[in-house]
Amino acid sequence: MGNGDQDRITVQRLRFGIGTIGVLLPPALPIGNWIFVQAGHHTEILPSSMSSSYYTATRNIFVGALCALGVFLIGYRFNKRDDRWSTAAGIFAIGVATFPTAPKVPTTSQSVIGYFHLSFAAILLGSLAGFCISSFRDPADDSRRTANRGYLTAGILIIAFLVIAVVAGVTHWGDNWKLTPLYACEALSVWSFGGAWIAAAIDRGMRW
Repeated sequence: MGNGDQDRITVQRLRFGIGTIGVLLPPALPIGNWIFVQAGHHTEILPSSMSSSYYTATRNIFVGALCALGVFLIGYRFNKRDDRWSTAAGIFAIGVATFPTAPKVPTTSQSVIGYFHLSFAAILLGSLAGFCISSFRDPADDSRRTANRGYLTAGILIIAFLVIAVVAGVTHWGDNWKLTPLYACEALSVWSFGGAWIAAAIDRGMRW
């Protein structure tokens, strides 16, 4: 196996790893909390946001998944532009994990840290949307029209759900619902990038 084949396999595996984290994390958090409740622990099964899982029994899953995502993104290598882009996104992913969202009744310092968390999360999701729209697509290749539309759709959905999540968070829309719009939009945004990255891992028509 030549170096080119090894590089291609490495890129495929990193894409698949990044996508798998995106697909599995939204359901893993509430399912994990439910399991803890069944085991006798007192925790919130479905908090107001995915980030609020930091204050539940699945904190380690949330933090660990984001750190793993960050490492995968930092280790991702494809071309110079994507290398810089993915490295920055990886740093922000680790920032999301290490700067937790503010709790329901925050102190001043927790509020400040919470603002960093929100900023890092928005930049991370925006960067991952950028990969779908700018890196995975090849508009010049007519034979990949369906795949290109899929990547474009995923990128637009990530941004759209991110914007709705921000609006829901600022306006506290549906805060008293069992499944809040904020949690739903965060989960849908993460699923969108996860699906796109898994698709990119198995897309044999992509440029290498």
